[in-house]
Amino acid sequence: MDRTSLQSKKFWGLILLALGIYGILNNFFDFNFFSMSHLWPLFVLIPGLAFEYSYFSTRRAPGVLVPGGILTTLGLLFLFETSTHWFFSAYTWPVYILAPAIGLFQLYLYGGRCKGLLIPIGILTTVAVTCFSSTVLGHFFFFINGSIVWPVALVLIGLFILLGKSDSTKHM
Repeated sequence: MDRTSLQSKKFWGLILLALGIYGILNNFFDFNFFSMSHLWPLFVLIPGLAFEYSYFSTRRAPGVLVPGGILTTLGLLFLFETSTHWFFSAYTWPVYILAPAIGLFQLYLYGGRCKGLLIPIGILTTVAVTCFSSTVLGHFFFFINGSIVWPVALVLIGLFILLGKSDSTKHM
């Protein structure tokens, strides 16, 4: 038996041993980490990582980076959300908008840098950052009445336009 296969055999042996010990302890102490309520995000993350691996191992077909970026981003988000019992989901929802931008950005970087991709990347990123900012700022500045902000902004802009120097006075 060569050294590589011996190392592989030891690796898998240790993995199976650790899983078995964990399973036994789980029966006595109810850790419940390997339940579907915690592991379902792997069904999103693993295909995403497989897409990523398929490109980076061959450097061919960069189009697989789009679903790879989307699924990997969402899989990581879902792992985070399930581990925190969805406590932060009111703040992390803009990642759903950002995920396609990440996939498209990977395609831009590794697929020939087509400038046309920068438009949807920019739009999706701007929308996600704007939504995240408004969510976070809305939480920290909860004492500001949101329904009054827009009318006040419109009044200030209107006053700025009316009271500002006009170009028509130069022509008279």
